[in-house]
Amino acid sequence: MADASVSAPPPPDPPGRSANSRGPDLRTRARRLFWPGGLSSRLLILTILFVVLAGLIVLPSSLAQYEEGWLSDRVRAGELASLVVEAAPNKTVSGKLTSQLLNGAGVVRVAVVSDGVRRLPLSSGASKIRLPYLIDLRDGVSLESWGAPFETLFSGHDRLVRVVDRPHFREGQLVEVVTSDGPLKHALVAYMLRLLVIAAIISSGAGLMVYLSLNALFVRPMQRITKAMERFRADPEDPAAAVHPSGRRDEIGRAEVELDRMQADLRAALSSRARLAALGEAVAKINHDLRNMLTSAQIASERLAQSGDPTVARAMPRLERALDRAVTLASNVLAYGKSEEAAPSLEALALAPAVEAAAEDAGLTPDGISLNLLVARQARVSADPDQLHRILVNLLRNGREALSAHNGPERPGVITVALDQTGGDSLIRISDNGPGVPDRVQARLFQPFAGSGREGGAGLGLAIARELAQGHGGDLILAKSGPDGAVFELRLPGAPESLARA
Repeated sequence: MADASVSAPPPPDPPGRSANSRGPDLRTRARRLFWPGGLSSRLLILTILFVVLAGLIVLPSSLAQYEEGWLSDRVRAGELASLVVEAAPNKTVSGKLTSQLLNGAGVVRVAVVSDGVRRLPLSSGASKIRLPYLIDLRDGVSLESWGAPFETLFSGHDRLVRVVDRPHFREGQLVEVVTSDGPLKHALVAYMLRLLVIAAIISSGAGLMVYLSLNALFVRPMQRITKAMERFRADPEDPAAAVHPSGRRDEIGRAEVELDRMQADLRAALSSRARLAALGEAVAKINHDLRNMLTSAQIASERLAQSGDPTVARAMPRLERALDRAVTLASNVLAYGKSEEAAPSLEALALAPAVEAAAEDAGLTPDGISLNLLVARQARVSADPDQLHRILVNLLRNGREALSAHNGPERPGVITVALDQTGGDSLIRISDNGPGVPDRVQARLFQPFAGSGREGGAGLGLAIARELAQGHGGDLILAKSGPDGAVFELRLPGAPESLARA
């Protein structure tokens, strides 16, 4: 029978993991033990370290002052003992009294220098005294004296120290005593322990107050912001993920405000993206049927074109253009929902006819909302004809709808189009005499589904127009808005020569 006390062999390491592979894990755990990842734990460790460091800085000067006081007491005691000898008959005392005076003063020898003469009133009577090291108290505590207590503590045993100081109870240049540093060592150790205990209590209290204050002022607000960010990342629609600004005026308050704005912008972007996805799905479903319907309409228009009616012949070009653009309408909206747009095919084209064609499709008429074209017939711009038409139609249609809802017969609506070619760019200005763009809409004017200022508007027209303009390398901006109307500026790179100079 096998011995039951024999332990079973350790299980083998799992495949792919050797004993050496556990080394980094152990080092990582040890590093985390002394330097944890949490901000609150790190703050506590740093507070303790800084408070202890402050106590260690104060320790040398305190020990130096204590040692100076202890030695100064020995000098004064030896000086007072020497006065007994001075008062005795013939200035001599018995050996027994000398021993009592030296023991009472805690010294081995006392010397006095007066009028340049050094006298030895009290001495232990030893024939030889080991050469002591010197401490001069006449200069007070200095940076150099801070190391003296540690020299005393870590020096050899039963050393003698020679202390020199100015006299306090008699006339003379100096008083010199020789004493053993053994009692001084014990006194320094006891004082250092008391000092460390007091410093530990004070440091603990001060460190705890500093830690709690910093934790309440900085760490907890940062933890709240961090948790809100984590919840928002997990579920942007979670109401608990919202950050409620505390109204603080420091950097944390600014971080709360900016995070709140960022969350609002991201929610709006996600909502817009969801609507775009829904729009793309809907267009994908109806795209096939709509193309079949428009194809039938094109066939009917071709048959109408074969009739000899002059009125039909004049209307057919406009009808054909409308049908051609309607055929690509669903695909264009679907492409925008997928954030895809065909690259523009640039060519130098006359701007005035392009504006007139766009005005016709946008519904501008001389007896209604009229067009004021301030563009020379020979002026040209560099653009994709179809995309420029879409941009102009969106801008002119938006202007017509705003003027139709605001202007009356007493103030006819007018949309003005002008061209300025400077600095190698073409700047097309589309202005109207309507009510302007509402302030609440201007901040999100070019955001899909968010920039419409009228009832029932989808908010896609200006977003599509700006995307097309940026695809050309230019831009579309709202340059001015007020009670006198709104001014949009369409900037297109390049300024082709006019037709007259071509």
